[in-house]
Amino acid sequence: MESPASTATPKGVPLLSVLGETIAAAQAAGRNDLVSRLEAAADRVRDPRRRILIAGQLDQGKSRFVNALLNLDICPVGDDVTTTITTLLAYGEEPKAELVLAGPGDAVGEGTRVPVPINEIGTITARSPLAQGRRIVRLEIEVPNPLLADGIVLVDTPGVGGHGSSYAATVLGMVPTADAVLVVSDASTELTEPELAFLRQIRELCPTVALLVTKTDLYPHWRQVYEADRRHLAAAGLDLPMIAVSALLRSHALRLQDQQLGAESGFGVLYQFLRDQVVARDQVATRAAVARDIRSVAEHLALALGSELVAVRDPARGAAAVGELQAARASAEELHRRTAAWQQTLADGITDLAGDVDHDLRDRLRGIARTTEEWIDEHDPGRHWDRIADYLTGTIDTAIGDNLLWTHARALQLAERVAEHFTEVGAVELPDVRSDADGSPAAAATLAELEPDIGFGSKVLVGMRGSYGGVLMVGLASTFAGLALLNPISLGAGLVVGSKAFRDDKQARLARRRNEAKVAVRRFVDDVAFQTGKESKDRLHRIHRALRDHYAGVAERSLRSIDESLRAAQEAATMANARRAERGTVLERQVRVVAELARYAEAMQAALPGGTVGTVVS
Repeated sequence: MESPASTATPKGVPLLSVLGETIAAAQAAGRNDLVSRLEAAADRVRDPRRRILIAGQLDQGKSRFVNALLNLDICPVGDDVTTTITTLLAYGEEPKAELVLAGPGDAVGEGTRVPVPINEIGTITARSPLAQGRRIVRLEIEVPNPLLADGIVLVDTPGVGGHGSSYAATVLGMVPTADAVLVVSDASTELTEPELAFLRQIRELCPTVALLVTKTDLYPHWRQVYEADRRHLAAAGLDLPMIAVSALLRSHALRLQDQQLGAESGFGVLYQFLRDQVVARDQVATRAAVARDIRSVAEHLALALGSELVAVRDPARGAAAVGELQAARASAEELHRRTAAWQQTLADGITDLAGDVDHDLRDRLRGIARTTEEWIDEHDPGRHWDRIADYLTGTIDTAIGDNLLWTHARALQLAERVAEHFTEVGAVELPDVRSDADGSPAAAATLAELEPDIGFGSKVLVGMRGSYGGVLMVGLASTFAGLALLNPISLGAGLVVGSKAFRDDKQARLARRRNEAKVAVRRFVDDVAFQTGKESKDRLHRIHRALRDHYAGVAERSLRSIDESLRAAQEAATMANARRAERGTVLERQVRVVAELARYAEAMQAALPGGTVGTVVS
């Protein structure tokens, strides 16, 4: 993989060198606010972290795949559900593991880190004593590994779907900040509807997604399943790369140093995908972000340097420039005074969005509950309770995912509306509204179990209890006709009355089960709405803070640039003639440096796919 330090501009100059020159120019101008922005960009170039999310349904072999990819036995595997905590694997000189716990009161953010012995990783659960009774955000593991040393960060997520699983929304919350998502589906069966819905949601949140068909070593018919999955993706309108892999063959190939087995494992194709679609795409994104930062900084610096240079060369023109700058400063101050306007737009937008998101979520959940109750009215829930639980889990996960996608789209629209307040300062870059979930679900909602139906013996007793009354009543009446208490007529009456009692009891028990099932469904949906509502509010708070900080920074930088330009021009206008030539030479050199940086940024912009450096609103 290409070293980040070697990433060059179109003219062959290393990107870090250009950033260094830009930082030096900003420091010389005393613009520490611009320096911090550039240093953050330089840190990203020096140490790129490409975050790859491993997701999929339950029992698809995600953890075994991660182990094979790293050639390490680090993630626990087994026949039961083994991954219940989001696990983040990154590079470290020495093996180390830590539990990241939520803050006090289950607050958003990280509270405490608890060391975990490496040999006890497989025993960590949500109820681990190490958690000290607090919610586990994630498990972070550092290991010395060549793949991780290249800047790859793997995130092994809990399986989604299945009875009692509530991780789909949590996984989708982590998708927007991932550089790539690998969705795992084993070769035992074709893609299901929930899997296709999950893929569609992931594809809308992350541009780089691949479907991995795993466990090809276990199923001789895996090629038929592979082709069927391809047809399913095409029918669903999902243009995703598919890669067939076998973790077992990969492990054998590494142990035996067998190239043929390595090729059959499919991991070579996977590495090619990571190089072309993850690393290369990330380098393009990094160059785009750096070009955008350099261009913005060059514009801010050129404003102050150009104004001072004009005043130094020609005091008369400098006086005119001072007047223009004072008018510009008045406009900037007006923009600053109108801070309440864009903040009001932002606050109103967030309030409206919160109400709409909550209404949309509740409407979706009410529809699911209504459909489930209608189905319960037509069937015996006691016989199909597992099916009902699976249906509820799958449809609710899909509904929460769609609600999350809708929130993301509305947040982008809100960012564009707020950006319209800044049209006077030129093109404004839109902020990143992706809100990353912390990686752990809230307390999982569970569907209560129905009371089991009575056994065969109890049913017989119900029938006998009903028949006893019929036999006794008709038998006593027949004794007046000289018949015995037990005679064919009384026995027949007992059979009829017993059958009716059995049927009535059966209908009563069915009605009771239906009522219990409806109550359980309503309670389950209500719990999901309560927990998801809290997560939605936290997500909107993070989006609100991101938008507020971004646009406050735009306003502050614009005003400071104009202030610096005005101050420099005024000082130059009153400068002694003896110093004008010397200062003019320094300014000319600085202006040339800034102009060259701007040309670098423009050249980088032209070299990017599509010739753009980011999304702006003008």
